[in-house]
Amino acid sequence: MHKSYSSLFLALLLGSGAGLAQSTNSAVIPVPMSKPGWMERHDSMNAKARQGKIGLIYVGDSIVQRYEGVGKPVWDHYYAPRNALNLGISGDRTQHVIWRLDHGNIDGITPKLAIVMIGQNNGGHNTAPEIAEGVTEVVKRIRTKLPNTKILLLGIFQRREKPTPERAVLAQANEIISKLADSSISYMDINSVFVQPDGTIPASLMPDFEHPSELGFSRWAEAIEAKVAELMDDQPVSPMP
Repeated sequence: MHKSYSSLFLALLLGSGAGLAQSTNSAVIPVPMSKPGWMERHDSMNAKARQGKIGLIYVGDSIVQRYEGVGKPVWDHYYAPRNALNLGISGDRTQHVIWRLDHGNIDGITPKLAIVMIGQNNGGHNTAPEIAEGVTEVVKRIRTKLPNTKILLLGIFQRREKPTPERAVLAQANEIISKLADSSISYMDINSVFVQPDGTIPASLMPDFEHPSELGFSRWAEAIEAKVAELMDDQPVSPMP
């Protein structure tokens, strides 16, 4: 079953998107968020993109957005020197990111790398195959609009202190999207940074068992730094002191 799903999503990624317009899967139907401040942040991202010289984009939800808050020291260490643009908005699901990518977030830029971590907020609303289709459509948008940009797709982060049925859904979605890896798309699942062998997530790394602490952000950045440097063709950044 998983193999057939992944084959379908790979076909969609390569361009055979027939039927998406009629899809009943909410994860792939582009819509903006209606909550206060959302459109203002979206517009601010577009304004930053128009300034140009973007070397890296980080696409996601509140987990990515919080690189501008508690994770800022980590962002400043690893990503600011690479002229990175934070494209994370709190509460976003895949469908909201798809809408943003269609409405200016990546217009007129040529980053070397796009890091993508999205789908967690779909967990309570969509099935694993639906979430995977949504993530696939996000990746497809980036690949189509930025054909020379490499993509590092991260497995969706787990949440809640202990294992839940939602975690199983997200794990299954990750299993499907891992099949998207090819010559221009790399995939990494770094959930082991946060989820301990007994299945728990420590508060020291995710105080609310969803969003990383500064230490959690640091561990996250360290876990992917070698791959980021490889894909950007630059030197790895030394770990934070």
